[in-house]
Amino acid sequence: MSLRSKLDAWLDQAWVINLVMAVIILNAVLLGMETSPELMARAGPVIIALDTACLAIFVVEIALKIFARGGRFFRNGWSLFDLFIVAVALVPGSQTISVLRALRILRVLRVISVAPRLRRVVEGFIIALPGMGSVFLLMAIIFYIGAVMATKLFAASFPEWFGSLPQSAYTLFQIMTLESWSMGIVRPVMDIYPYAWAFFVPFIMITTFAVVNLLVGLIVNSMQDAHQEEMGAVTDAYRDEVLHRLIAIEKRLDEKSRS
Repeated sequence: MSLRSKLDAWLDQAWVINLVMAVIILNAVLLGMETSPELMARAGPVIIALDTACLAIFVVEIALKIFARGGRFFRNGWSLFDLFIVAVALVPGSQTISVLRALRILRVLRVISVAPRLRRVVEGFIIALPGMGSVFLLMAIIFYIGAVMATKLFAASFPEWFGSLPQSAYTLFQIMTLESWSMGIVRPVMDIYPYAWAFFVPFIMITTFAVVNLLVGLIVNSMQDAHQEEMGAVTDAYRDEVLHRLIAIEKRLDEKSRS
């Protein structure tokens, strides 16, 4: 076995993966501690040193994976994801470039590529994106129709909520989330327009209980498909391994029978 193969097998060992996950969690805690002026005043140099050490471990891990896997590393989506996260963390950011400093928290996302169950959730979400696009388009059409109707119906009495198309759309989004929709918006509107419920109730039924649940159903089905595909791949690999062993046993038996 070559050095690269041994290193690749070593990187895939459970304790190495668990160690990387522990470093990711520690790094997340350190990044949270850096937001506290009190903690930074007391132990700022220690926190920064530990944060730098965590980043160094990530860089070494990525370098070892590139060396061990070669071109295979760049053909794997999760490997490219890890490379991007670590590369963003290496971008220099001063106090004046707060956005670049804030991007360091993206290192926490590396736990997704390390934990198989989290990967399955993300893969299911990605698979659901095409179907979700159609649902979002339907949602946009419903919101546009509702915003136009609400602006024409209620703008005169409630310009702060329905004075323009964007204001109406945002108010309807708040209603869809059921955030203070009744006492905060709908009941005051019904004090002036008693039959306003005939507009708001169907809107909530369509958006909150129908379309949103349709999105949830798409994501759940995609996660199940991703899980079944993963289990099928594991089954195929196990079958191939068993077949390989049977062939090896058959060869040995043939050699013994000839001798």
